[in-house]
Amino acid sequence: MNDLAKNLLLWLIVAVVLMAVFQSMSAPVNAPSSELTYNQFIDEVKADRVAKVNIDANNIGIVGERKDGSRFTTANPRDPLLVDTLFENDVVTVQEKPSERSLFWSLVTSFLPILLLIGVWIYFMRQMQQGGGKGAMSFGKSRAKMQGENEVKVTLADVAGCDEAKEEVGELVEFLRDPGRFQKLGGKIPRGVLMVGPPGTGKTLLARAIAGEAKVPFFSISGSDFVEMFVGVGASRVRDMFETAKKHAPCIIFIDEIDAVGRHRGAGLGGGHDEREQTLNQLLVEMDGFEGGEGVIIIAATNRPDVLDPALLRPGRFDRQVTVGLPDVRGREQILKVHMRKVPLDGDVEAMTIARGTPGFSGADLANLVNEAALFAARENAKTVRMEHFDRARDKILMGTERRSMIMSEDEKKLTAYHEAGHAIVGRVVPDHDPVYKVTIIPRGRALGVTMYLPEGDKYSYNRTHIESMLSSLYGGRVAEELIFGADKVTTGASNDIERATKMARNMATKWGLSDELGPIAYGDEEDEVFLGRSVTQHKSVSDDTARKIDEVVRGILDRAYARTKTILTENMDKLHIMAEALLTYETIDAVQIDAIMEGRRPGPPADWAKSGRISKDDPGPGSAAGPLGGPMPQT
Repeated sequence: MNDLAKNLLLWLIVAVVLMAVFQSMSAPVNAPSSELTYNQFIDEVKADRVAKVNIDANNIGIVGERKDGSRFTTANPRDPLLVDTLFENDVVTVQEKPSERSLFWSLVTSFLPILLLIGVWIYFMRQMQQGGGKGAMSFGKSRAKMQGENEVKVTLADVAGCDEAKEEVGELVEFLRDPGRFQKLGGKIPRGVLMVGPPGTGKTLLARAIAGEAKVPFFSISGSDFVEMFVGVGASRVRDMFETAKKHAPCIIFIDEIDAVGRHRGAGLGGGHDEREQTLNQLLVEMDGFEGGEGVIIIAATNRPDVLDPALLRPGRFDRQVTVGLPDVRGREQILKVHMRKVPLDGDVEAMTIARGTPGFSGADLANLVNEAALFAARENAKTVRMEHFDRARDKILMGTERRSMIMSEDEKKLTAYHEAGHAIVGRVVPDHDPVYKVTIIPRGRALGVTMYLPEGDKYSYNRTHIESMLSSLYGGRVAEELIFGADKVTTGASNDIERATKMARNMATKWGLSDELGPIAYGDEEDEVFLGRSVTQHKSVSDDTARKIDEVVRGILDRAYARTKTILTENMDKLHIMAEALLTYETIDAVQIDAIMEGRRPGPPADWAKSGRISKDDPGPGSAAGPLGGPMPQT
């Protein structure tokens, strides 16, 4: 914005100057003038028709004005009696003295517009050549943004939920603060650190915290900033970035999303010598070539380490790989406390309770959760953020935004209610399944209804019993539709459930070794992308007979799950009807109402039913209220 303001101001000044020059060069003409001979002029004076005369000594001319307002011009023959004649006839005379600078100003007014245009052209050419990477002539300059020693305010205290990663990178801070302490024992400062982890886990924040703790200059750039349309630009920018960094050593260079420039070489069809490979080659040389960048530490972040070139990952370039994974329950609690500092909280808010109810959330997800809860509180004009706001925020993130404006017919509502009730009942009956947290027939996101399961704790692997239970619960909606409405009335609402179940069953047979017929063998190679540097042709690793057997095994797994689901719902048909009626009445039920239904009782309204203003005349009155966030689940 500052550069734009400068350019606009410059052009405005140029326009004003040019307008002033052109206006000064064009003499105003107030009235038409006639040209007289000198004798005619003297006759006009003696006839008392002339009011005023202007004698110009430079141009040897006379400009006069008659008493009727008309103007005339005539030559000035330097008549010595002219002034006396004008004086005798009472004509006002103005004698202009010759100007010593008239020639200079005439030259200035003639050439000033041209000089101004030349000056503006030179100015913009210099800007393009020195524009710090912003001009057309400086596309080879580095786009890295430098932050000084005291400009990075983030410290390791602002990073939570990844204690092991903080310990690994904490050694870098000691290297940068006191390198001599390690060099005395023959240790070398690490050349590079690669941070690997899912999106939103805090890789960029951790890199900024290292620079903030070490009090060293910090250069940040994205991997996509290296490559553009001009050939050789990426390699030139890498060279320029390292040259600048060496002048400020010790320092840190942070490359975000390095997979944009560090993918396997030789990838793609056709020639392998493309622009991206030149950039990668230059990066490899700068990190560990004949001239090593002493005191320059490279920190890179990516969530796709599998596509990086092996030469980039060897020791001497990226000496360490730091895994920044999803936080556990303690990590989520610490992250929530960091983000809750700026939010006025009510007394009932407990970070640990929220952390237990958000397994699988990343740091970015938790930051979004706190923000959504604050927005819910702001809509109610509340002074503090309460636990119910966090509950609603989590539902919005997990299940999507409620689409109450979507009008559904009574038949569609009834079908959706039985569909979701089928999912919920099967999920409660089968063993080793995640507890059912909430069921709703209010359209959320892209779904007409949602059955939400919430794990009791963090899980990192699944056994065969859990997977088979998940298959059964996925078919719960489809089987409920078939049992209640008949096979001819089954809808397309179970398409996503069938897709997920089929993929899970195929993985059981071909990847996870959970099929007795096929055994613990991996069938089929990963379908690697050609443009990730893999082979163009795929080698067939299974025979036709084996492929046919795999299809039969997958079909058998799914058929058994379908039959098991039908048996469960047939035995619990009364509970299926009660839950569907509760959903049609309340639209959303939680774990407390589901517990009542599974015990054979009719449930009361949910806890927020009275607040929503949806109580009807036939409502049986308030029932069991839902507990706080995570309350219905066993606390682990």
